[in-house]
Amino acid sequence: MANRNDAGEDLAGTLSALLGGDLPIGIRAYDDSYAGPVDPPATVIIRSSDAVRRMLSAPGELGLARAFVAGEIDLEGDIYVVLSTLRERLGEAFRRPRSWAALARLVRGTGGLRRAPEPPPEEVRLHGRRHSRSRDAAAIAHHYDVSGDFYRLFLGPTMTYSCAVWEDPSVGLDAAQEAKYDLICRKLGLVPGMRLLDVGCGWGGMAMHATRHYGVRAVGVTLSREQAELARRRVADAGLADQVEIRLADYREVDDGPYEAISSIGMFEHVGEAQLATYFSRMYGLLAPQGRLLNHGISRPAGVAGIKSNSFLQRYVFPDGELEEIGTVVTAIQHAGLEVRHVENLREHYALTLRAWVRNLEEHHTEAVRLAGPGRARVWRLYLAGSALGFENGEIEIHQTLAVRATGGTSGMSLRPEWEGVREPVTAGAGLAGG
Repeated sequence: MANRNDAGEDLAGTLSALLGGDLPIGIRAYDDSYAGPVDPPATVIIRSSDAVRRMLSAPGELGLARAFVAGEIDLEGDIYVVLSTLRERLGEAFRRPRSWAALARLVRGTGGLRRAPEPPPEEVRLHGRRHSRSRDAAAIAHHYDVSGDFYRLFLGPTMTYSCAVWEDPSVGLDAAQEAKYDLICRKLGLVPGMRLLDVGCGWGGMAMHATRHYGVRAVGVTLSREQAELARRRVADAGLADQVEIRLADYREVDDGPYEAISSIGMFEHVGEAQLATYFSRMYGLLAPQGRLLNHGISRPAGVAGIKSNSFLQRYVFPDGELEEIGTVVTAIQHAGLEVRHVENLREHYALTLRAWVRNLEEHHTEAVRLAGPGRARVWRLYLAGSALGFENGEIEIHQTLAVRATGGTSGMSLRPEWEGVREPVTAGAGLAGG
């Protein structure tokens, strides 16, 4: 028989009642109580009363996330089933009148109104003016200045931290990432000898792909010191140091245009609405006449609120991150003087990518904890799995937006999208432009 808490109720049963009862998942608590199906697809394990106090002091996702990151809550089994259930039930749990009795029992039985523990050290709050260069650098450092070996565990050998493009789920993550780079190169119309600027270059994947297969000269910029150092090593190891330059710099500091093409893959979420005009004006100014910009960024559907300041994403994953609606993005691009030529939503592709990353992270859990610590490993597991569900449910989108700096009404674009045709890429080492 389950033990009882101080209020005479078993904790798991009380939590189940708070969430509306009849749960498809199990709940096991530190008082040896259990609620849920006999053989559930997943089980939530409550390891201490601190977990409950966190959930009561910050109702909703933040309190739950704090308890999970701190190791006071654990998950066994299918994380997607747990997150889907909690998304459906948690928002109403503290507002549903029939749950108030369970809530009162939790407060009495766990001392839940006492001050909750301090947030885990992985939680961050930035200081200074939002989207200033120094604060943006701090935000990027929080997310990206982690061991490259940790990222390699779930990203795989391509070290590509953005949405892949899948012909079908069977092709595998690495092939889908290469396909994404190739699609972007074709949309940009890259040919040997062009100058390419890759804004937010990560670990150099796009710059190296474009140089190897399309013969361009590439400059990649990132605000992450860890990324820049590893990207330079990868470029050197690939024998591309004469063709690829990696800079530790803000996009606002690049002043050596013109470039015939600019790619921005997975960094747009860090720009911020207040900086959209600055960002796209900067891209316009760096492009040669008829030069193209490919902006690949996460967005939010119309009518969906942006990332809240007290959300798990803001506090643990992407501090100061902002998602814009694609209409806002297109308008900002055109206000900067660029002509938008093509917009593509890759929402389902990102869901597949994220599920592949989660599989890799779970398979290498012990090594992830060794490299990044248990708290950060938990942050990434929760973030990647939750994001996969967000894309699958249509709560988040991702768009590739292609724009051109047309001059005198001349865009240099083909009448039909040339990236839809078959193309023989430049062979590695052949046709590469000189210095």
